[in-house]
Amino acid sequence: MANNESTSSYPPSIDTLARHLATVSTLPHALLVDCAQRAVRDNAPEALTTAIDYVHDVESMMLTDVINATGVLLHTNLGRAPLATTTSGRPTNIEFNLHTGERGSRQDGVGHLISQLVGAEAAIVVNNNAAAVMLVVAALAYERDVAISRGESVEIGGGFRIPDVMEQSGARLVDVGTTNRTRLRDYKKAIDSRHHDVALTMKVHPSNFSIQGFTEQTTIAELATLDVPVVADIGSGLIDNTCPWLQGHMNTVPAWLINEPAARQALADGADLVMFSGDKLLGGPQCGIIAGRADLVDACASHPLMRALRPGGLTLHSLTQVLLSYLSKTVCTDIPFWAMVSTPLLAVEQRAINIVELAHIGTVVELESVVGAGSAPGTTIESYGIAIPGQHREALRMWSTPIIARIVDQTTFIDVRSVQPQDDLILINALSALR
Repeated sequence: MANNESTSSYPPSIDTLARHLATVSTLPHALLVDCAQRAVRDNAPEALTTAIDYVHDVESMMLTDVINATGVLLHTNLGRAPLATTTSGRPTNIEFNLHTGERGSRQDGVGHLISQLVGAEAAIVVNNNAAAVMLVVAALAYERDVAISRGESVEIGGGFRIPDVMEQSGARLVDVGTTNRTRLRDYKKAIDSRHHDVALTMKVHPSNFSIQGFTEQTTIAELATLDVPVVADIGSGLIDNTCPWLQGHMNTVPAWLINEPAARQALADGADLVMFSGDKLLGGPQCGIIAGRADLVDACASHPLMRALRPGGLTLHSLTQVLLSYLSKTVCTDIPFWAMVSTPLLAVEQRAINIVELAHIGTVVELESVVGAGSAPGTTIESYGIAIPGQHREALRMWSTPIIARIVDQTTFIDVRSVQPQDDLILINALSALR
């Protein structure tokens, strides 16, 4: 009897545990073995339960599809602009010129499309907008000064600060004006000062905040009258504030876009370069875009940092498809972000009604979506969604396709505008399971 008790106290075999884990997870065998070993080492009496917990921890770290039911259309934690990416699996001519048969540039194709869209002489792509700002400043203002309004010397998500970028790029930041009011003469004073060597003036979109009240800003057109180039970090990446791609889908340009800077208009107003993100209002993959004067773009393209900041083939492939959609005016069909934006309010309401009727849970409520990712701060978009009493966020997050909802005052909310229509059936099944 004592011998049996001693035998039962042994931990289970690693192989037995790993084989059991294979019945609850599709992770590779090597990862299941690792989870089993950790569980035996850390909690032998409850090794199986612990191993399953470790498996779930590993699975939760892997990239996977989720359903964004938060109402934040460009949710930074969920990858910002949703975008389908497919390739043939074949090699591409990323740096091969098919016309000459010689080595080519990965920038030529996307650069041509961007230039067509925004009215620029030239354009290049880097891996995000922070990289675009750093490259421009490093290439054009190394060991010189860059004049920026004190109210635009900002910090955005992830601790990204304009002063830090200046320091890393080798340029010096010169704050001009005050937090709430900066006039043209403030920039001119810095340029004319014998204490400064101003190479650029920079306009920075404040992104995730706005200053209201007793304020004054200097426009790009005013800055263009000075004797140094104007570069504009417009942040969110609106191509054209007239939004021609919305014709036939919306009667007017959405009100939340009224104060959003746009690349085409910034260049027309006199900006020598604009920089913006690809995964925000453009609706494309994560990247940073630099467009404007050919000589300045060339200086950026030939800078040593460009090698470290250049995008890969998958990014360029996805971006090319997005840019072609703009030129074809099929944006509201092809690009999920603009499909969400242009969906009529009545259609959003009807989807919410259908989901509630089929899931037999929750009530349809009016909601307000937000653009997100620092775009159009302080503005909202009318929406409809589903309210379910209680805290169900964790249960929805654990669904086979995780559903990311939000909770307010002990009520779980599903905002339908940020959910793609093809996912309504998944929502219905997940909500039905909550009953």
